[in-house]
Amino acid sequence: MVKLSKRTLLVVLHDAFAAAAAWSLAYLLRFNFDLPESFAAELRQTLVWVVPLQMAIFWKFGLYQGIWRYASTADLRRIVLAVMFSAASVPLLFWMLRSGLVIPRSVLIINPLLLILMMGGSRFAYRMLKEQRLYGSIKLSGEPVLVLGAGDAAARLANDLANSSEWRLAGFLDDNAQRHGRTLNGIRVLGGLDSLPEWSKRFGVAQAIIAMPSSSHQQRKRAIQLCNAAMVKALTVPSFDDLLSGRVAISQLRAVELDDLLGRDPVTLDDAGLQELLGGKAVLVTGAGGSIGSELCRQIARFSPGALLLYEQSELALYTIEQELRANWPGLNCEFLIGDVRDESRLDEVMGRHRPVAVFHAAAYKHVPLMEQRNAWQAVRNNVLGTWCVAQAALRHGAAKFVMVSTDKAVNPTNVMGASKRLAEMVCQSLQGQPPLSLVGKEGGTRFVIVRFGNVLGSTGSVIPKFREQIARGGPVTVTHPDITRYFMSIPEAAQLVLQAGLMGKGGEIFVLDMGEPVKIADLAKDLIRLSGMSEDEIKIEFTGLRPGEKLYEELLADSEHTLPTPHPKLRIARARGVDAAWQENVLAWVGSRATRDDSEVKRALVQWVPEYVPDTKAGNNCAGSHLARAGTDSARRS
Repeated sequence: MVKLSKRTLLVVLHDAFAAAAAWSLAYLLRFNFDLPESFAAELRQTLVWVVPLQMAIFWKFGLYQGIWRYASTADLRRIVLAVMFSAASVPLLFWMLRSGLVIPRSVLIINPLLLILMMGGSRFAYRMLKEQRLYGSIKLSGEPVLVLGAGDAAARLANDLANSSEWRLAGFLDDNAQRHGRTLNGIRVLGGLDSLPEWSKRFGVAQAIIAMPSSSHQQRKRAIQLCNAAMVKALTVPSFDDLLSGRVAISQLRAVELDDLLGRDPVTLDDAGLQELLGGKAVLVTGAGGSIGSELCRQIARFSPGALLLYEQSELALYTIEQELRANWPGLNCEFLIGDVRDESRLDEVMGRHRPVAVFHAAAYKHVPLMEQRNAWQAVRNNVLGTWCVAQAALRHGAAKFVMVSTDKAVNPTNVMGASKRLAEMVCQSLQGQPPLSLVGKEGGTRFVIVRFGNVLGSTGSVIPKFREQIARGGPVTVTHPDITRYFMSIPEAAQLVLQAGLMGKGGEIFVLDMGEPVKIADLAKDLIRLSGMSEDEIKIEFTGLRPGEKLYEELLADSEHTLPTPHPKLRIARARGVDAAWQENVLAWVGSRATRDDSEVKRALVQWVPEYVPDTKAGNNCAGSHLARAGTDSARRS
């Protein structure tokens, strides 16, 4: 029921006047404004019936629920339907009244046309007046801006820009030649994206908005590069989801970030399968305060687990994710648990109380240079023994899935961190097929799944935060080598694919994520400098030499491995060599020792356990030459 406010009453009176005027004007037009007295009397007699009838129909059709300032085609459609219904009702009314009046047929045709014009025109004229567009589409105030793209998202964005006092839309640029010269919401499509330098100079444009959320990441990356080349700051609408939901507004514009340049197509998840695996059940995440662990918790929270158990050694990291989850998912049952992955009694306490159906093991020491020097033994004990302890607890308490988060550094490792993660992978593979260690175990035991991927943008200890800090200080930006390359993906994408691999895994597989093309770190640094509004003349790049254990490149597959496709386009399975029970027993005896071991002793032992490990024997020498052939072979195999 529409509340009859003062504003609504004014609208009703306006439409009543329009109804009376349209009916009277229809008679006048019928007789060329020379109305005979008999028809003038008929006009007066019919008017007292027509106007109330039409107003009742307009009210019933909900014409007084909208706001004129936001009049749209939906409102016009409602007006047309209401008027057409009233046009059919008027002759029916007089037939029922048997008044004997003979209303000219032309009046019955002209009246609805005039009424649509009056009611619809007044609403849209009011909207144009409010948007300060009554006198054409020229807007003289605000900073000029170009919009790259001329699709649905750009059209919605243009509406918001028209209402903004801060911005003045100068035009659209789009590579679709059929749109060139046409107008969108009264603003011209000036040309293709390549013409950005010309138009930005002509209009004095310092900023451009990339409104292409449905385009591929290659197209968006090209748009960003064109902005950089034209010395125009690039802004963007947030994501593809905004196009689907209609949420494209000025308030959501943001500066282009590195994720946009290295952007990847959205991940398709089996939401139904993940809901079945995680929904309403207990799920444990180790390393829950880290970059990947915390994102796994966010992604898992979407599936409403019965209990989300966050296991973390760092008090600060656990506190940070606790505050976020309590704010964003206040109804979610979470437990925030301080604990070491090597603490078997603590793991038994946690898993015995909750019986998690799935364990996502993301806890690890992963910083290569730190683990390489004077911390090698701690890296091995945390990454290998910690994995063993969590995996054994999962077996004892009947977890259906154990998903280990691994790294591309485990492939042909040249550093302790990579070798320890490869050893942890092998430990998990050796456990596959073991029966449950207690009566609470599921039939067939725990399924062990390993997920291997490269670097993630913005993760703790990664190069991106370091570059940003260096740029903020005015430089220089330090890169170890001009040719060093890495694979990158976003943290949310990595976490989503870990969940998908965990769902698909049958046990014993090593899933390799599609990391796309490798990126030169030096190019990454240049992109970040440009995105910060600086030039390479202002922020210098310095090459400092490779660090201990660092490789020029990373590989996703070892020499002795091959991959198999999966139903998911971004996941493949690496088949690695197996290990036997004797190997497992000897490794555990070694990593379980409480003796302190120096770095050289640890590296010698790792060579025995991980034959593909080639340790870096000299600081700054990453054995790049010995691995170049491997990288080429691996690249060919993946393609």
